[in-house]
Amino acid sequence: MAEKKVFTLKQVAQHKSRKDCWLVINGRVLNVTSFLEEHPGGEEVLLELAGQDASKAFADIGHSKAAQGMLLKYQVGVLEGHTVQDQDADKSAALRDAKKDGMSAFIVKDGPTQKYAALAEFVVPLLVAGSYFAYRYVTVVASHA
Repeated sequence: MAEKKVFTLKQVAQHKSRKDCWLVINGRVLNVTSFLEEHPGGEEVLLELAGQDASKAFADIGHSKAAQGMLLKYQVGVLEGHTVQDQDADKSAALRDAKKDGMSAFIVKDGPTQKYAALAEFVVPLLVAGSYFAYRYVTVVASHA
């Protein structure tokens, strides 16, 4: 963000609806409207703090580095009277770390044993269920004969 737009808390307070949701975290003014549905804690949490300084609530929850890096993605300016670190140098690193942290949960390392284990986890319960129903069928037919 080459030019940091400065907002007052009064200006931020005008953006407190589901269709236009802003909040302040550590002096950064954030437009989180597009993030409401994606927020892991639910959109209600963000809407309760919309138009306010949410720095304390954000810190109290103990967000991950990925979440802290996402702040830069939604930043639209800074709060009047606050100074924030120059993000130009940090922005790409923070976003890269946020993406890396977020994607690490989706990395699956395939090995030959994992494929057979997955197959066994699928087939064994089917064999057990099939054996049970076959046994029940045989015992019911035998008792009616």
